[in-house]
Formats: sequence, C-alpha cells, structure tokens
Amino acid sequence: MTPLEQLNISGLKILDGAMATELEHRGCDITGPLWSARVIADHPDAIVGVHTDYLEAGADCLLTASYQVSSKAFADAGLSSHDADEALRRSVALALSARDRYSRRVPRRVWIAASLGPYGAALHNGAEYHGNYLIPFDELVEFHKHRLEVLSGTNADLVAFETVPSLEEARAIVEALRSLPNIGAWISFTCKDGEHLAHGEPLRDCGSLVEAERQVVAVGINCTHPQWLDSLLADLKKTTRKPIIVYPNSGELWDSEHRCWSGPSDSDDFAARARQWYASGAQAVGGCCRTGPGHIRAIRDRLESAVF
Repeated sequence: MTPLEQLNISGLKILDGAMATELEHRGCDITGPLWSARVIADHPDAIVGVHTDYLEAGADCLLTASYQVSSKAFADAGLSSHDADEALRRSVALALSARDRYSRRVPRRVWIAASLGPYGAALHNGAEYHGNYLIPFDELVEFHKHRLEVLSGTNADLVAFETVPSLEEARAIVEALRSLPNIGAWISFTCKDGEHLAHGEPLRDCGSLVEAERQVVAVGINCTHPQWLDSLLADLKKTTRKPIIVYPNSGELWDSEHRCWSGPSDSDDFAARARQWYASGAQAVGGCCRTGPGHIRAIRDRLESAVF
C-alpha cells in the first residue's frame, strides 16, 4: 500500500495550538521575515518543548514549525533554497522527536502534519489575509510543488496547507498535489466573515473544489475569529463530505498600528465553543494564533468528560 492508502485520520479529534505565538510567549524572537522558522535553526529545543506540551495537553496531531518556510522567504532573509529545504526536513524531525519521546511513556496514536503556509506568508507583508498575489498561476503551483517534493522524503504523515486565503490558491495546491500522488493533505482556509474567504469567495466553493480530490483527506478553517465558525461549518457541510477540521484564533485581535494583541482570551470559553463546533460537524478542533496548551487541555478535558 502507498502512504496515501495507509493514511487514516478517522481517529483524529484534537489538533495542537499555535506554534509561533507560543514560542514568542516563551521568549523566542520571531521578528523578521522568517517569523517562527528562524527558531528551527536557532532554538530547536524550544520547538520540541512546545510540541511536547501540546502532546501532554492531549493533542492528537502536531503541526510542524514550518509554516513560514519557503525558498522565497529564505532568499529574502539572505539564505539559500538549500537552507529552506533543510529547515523543512528539520521541522519534521523535531516533531517526530517529540512524538517518539512522548510515545515511549504514553502509547497512543499521534499524527505529524507538515505545515505549509500560503504564498502570502512568503511575502511577509500580511498578504495571506487578502490573497491578492501578483504571481502567475503556474508559478504559484511550482511554489507549492517544490515544498511538497521536499516533504515527500520525510516521515510526516500528511501535509497541512494552512491559512489559504483564496480559491485560486486552493486550485494551485490541488494541481501541485496531483504531481505527487502519494501525498495526502488537508487544505485549511482563512475567512473574513461567516461565509467568505479572506479573498472574498464563498467557502462552500472550496468544499466543492476538493470533494473529488482523493489526496485532500480533510478540509479546514483556521486563523479565523471564533465567532464565524458555526456559520462557516454549516456552509462547508453543504458541499463536502470530507472530514472538517477547525482551528481558529483565540478570539483576540491584532492591532497592526501598535503591534499588539487586544481582547479577551479564555481557554475555558474556547473549549465551550468547541462543543458547538463538534456538534456542528467538525471532526477535529484545535487552535491557531494566541492559543496554547491550556486551550488544548480544556478541549481534551471536555471531550473526555463528554460535556457536549
């Protein structure tokens, strides 16, 4: 059997939380174009520590610290394509190390999802939150294809395309995946309201796009305010029967002028909202920006106590 044929995520219920903002919370410097990707080389033990804490909190899946890794982003930071490829491989190795150490004590199924951000993340100017890229479609396909080729040589269980802002980029991802038919992936979208992607297309159209794609094993919503999840889930269910995964932000808002977060963030409230997301059809729930192990532990506690 091929790796794709062996891939079964039916038991996946709880994702992990944020990597970059959690590293920042722990004192790591994530400024600059590489964001959390610089920590892969500078402080790998910090990444293993975050992974381990998410496992201890109850996560069934670890997303690697590679969201910001690409040849373009590394070139802008004065590094080579080889450096970027090595960072991708290293990010998977770090997640595997954390899983292996944890599994010696707690033998349960844990998936490793290799995180890949959208093209906008490589521009490090916030473009992933609007998706207005000045790049030909074929080049967008190649951008995603190259990273997939690198990851095909690792032991990641699947690939997680995250914070995808537009239907056009989703089409490019699907095209890139077709060139590597043994890789399974989920595609997770960022949305600006209860119906539309950040770029403006209806989320339901994304469900239609991936429904017949055998390599797309799940479809998701991430890096989105929690208030929109119920509506988005309802829309997505109208056009896809694939597993749905959701990992929104904490609910805090980013103030770009003062470069700080504002608003409330409560792990118990987040877990209470998760009850409704499961009830509305999400197979797996986790967290994105500003969520941490406390949020994941609160979700696990509710799931185990069946307070749904």
